[in-house]
Amino acid sequence: MVSRAAWTATALAAAVGVQRLWEVQKSARHERALRAKGAREHAPEQMRWMRLLHGAWLVAAPVEVALLRRRASPAVTAAALGCFAVGQGLRFAAMHELGERWTVRVMTLPGSPAVETGIFRHLRHPNYLGVVLEMAALPMIHGATLTAVVASVANALLLRARIAAEEEALRADSGYEALDRTPRFVPDFSA
Repeated sequence: MVSRAAWTATALAAAVGVQRLWEVQKSARHERALRAKGAREHAPEQMRWMRLLHGAWLVAAPVEVALLRRRASPAVTAAALGCFAVGQGLRFAAMHELGERWTVRVMTLPGSPAVETGIFRHLRHPNYLGVVLEMAALPMIHGATLTAVVASVANALLLRARIAAEEEALRADSGYEALDRTPRFVPDFSA
């Protein structure tokens, strides 16, 4: 018999999966518009790893809850829900501020300045920080500790390469040096 925790973990992962599919469609529209304006893609080989990681993360969390009969204490669930909500907020703030320049791929529009407004005044990579929080928090809502740890480590390795590629591309195409004073992951609200 499947536990209620397994059902709710599956429902939550499915809802996040639907959200991610919507984001991929939005990104594809933005990519087409950017390419029409002369945008360039950088590090395209990273996309297969991102797809694999995000898909595995969404499947592994409810599977771990079901097979290993995981449960989280109310305090862990509350903290994980809070972290997940903050992660979602950071990602949506980044999407909003980037507008049509937001994509899941690393793309730059040569000659266009880097975005320095909104959340980007305080944080260089709010989208990635949001993903870091989500990767750790979503599995922990239902006590899927193994998934949280493995996905977080894999995500850290992927983001290390991705951020390096993105910053190199932005420096080359957008005069990114102006943002070097903005912290990557710890917000600076003095700006």
